[in-house]
Amino acid sequence: MIIEVKVPSVGESVTSGVVSAWHKKSGEFVNEGEPLFALETDKVSTDIVAEKSGVLETKVPEGQEVKIGEVIAIIDDSKQGAKQEKEEQPQKAQPEEKKKKTESQKKPEAVPASVDGGRPESTIQATTLSPGVRRIVEEEKLEPKKITGTGQGGRLTKADVLKAVENRGKAEPSEVAVAKAEEKSEPREARFIRTKMSPLRRKIAQQLVMAQHTAAILTTFNECDMSTVQELRRTKQDEFTEKHGIKLGLMSFFVKAAVEALKAVPVVNGRIDGDDFIQNNFYDIGVAVGTERGLVVPVVRDADKKSFADLERDIADYAGRARDGKLKLEGLQGGTFTITNGGVYGSLFATPILNPPQSGILGMHKIMPRPVAVDGKVEVRPMMYLALSYDHRAIDGKEAVTFLIKVKECIEDPKKLPLDV
Repeated sequence: MIIEVKVPSVGESVTSGVVSAWHKKSGEFVNEGEPLFALETDKVSTDIVAEKSGVLETKVPEGQEVKIGEVIAIIDDSKQGAKQEKEEQPQKAQPEEKKKKTESQKKPEAVPASVDGGRPESTIQATTLSPGVRRIVEEEKLEPKKITGTGQGGRLTKADVLKAVENRGKAEPSEVAVAKAEEKSEPREARFIRTKMSPLRRKIAQQLVMAQHTAAILTTFNECDMSTVQELRRTKQDEFTEKHGIKLGLMSFFVKAAVEALKAVPVVNGRIDGDDFIQNNFYDIGVAVGTERGLVVPVVRDADKKSFADLERDIADYAGRARDGKLKLEGLQGGTFTITNGGVYGSLFATPILNPPQSGILGMHKIMPRPVAVDGKVEVRPMMYLALSYDHRAIDGKEAVTFLIKVKECIEDPKKLPLDV
């Protein structure tokens, strides 16, 4: 029976995608539930699995854009035994291959072509040199076979070897020609390569441009001392890991701090919709994750109701699925606020761009030891710059600064957070 492999629907607003990679080649046997191909859309990239076992026959190449519902391959489930037959064939062929190998070993090896009664040509050339020519060759340590003879039958003359001595160190015309030919034949690296942007990258580009064109984006900055958080992670890490089976990271602290700041300044948790302002009373926090395909923002639902351990599990799970291309569309939708951490790549200072239609995004950066004034004294502390980009149409400067200071206070004094570590 022939089973059609169709492009599945991965969301109401998604109408097409790109077959970014075939995990199985045409003609190969595939098992039910085994990944067939990677489908990349303008929102998410995901692996599509086989619904039946059988032999695969692909209809479209990698990199081709396809529509939802389009047939891109077929699976012939009547060829269930094809895999076993292929595995048995090499074993049956082994005796025949061994026989051929044995016969080939018995064949005599080829000998150099010869002339003049079977003596190699190089030997004849050496023995036919005149005494005068041989003397020059030996004194100047020339190689006769590399010198073109102009005498009868191609024999080397005294003039030939003297000319060779004179031209020593200079490339022969034939050598120059060969070098030029090789130079021309070597492929040169292209000055540029043109490739189509992936649907995900195109969507990211559109979102960023749209955010810049539709929102009045402004960024405010502050810095926070990471000493207490680092000490807390150092002293509680083993206990936390043993109790919850996962490490205590930095992101859960900032998710908790952002929730407290959103509760203190609710307007940052809202969004503009036409002429209306929508105030969200729930806290679904997007956590930006960098992947090979581009930046995606999975959403941690109801972050205000989750413990540190729950947050760490969600973040780790989303990050792993994002990098493996296994995120579902629903996992990327509906966030009310976003946190992005450029510090993991070494960023010291940056201005994040809004994730529409949200009104705010918090940027974390690299932790750097810096001298700061503490109680009138200069101390070196692990400091992090914080950046809040916000839509100035909905959020005033005072509210933005208040929000960022609240985040700073929660990080510098984690006792303000509902700790479960």
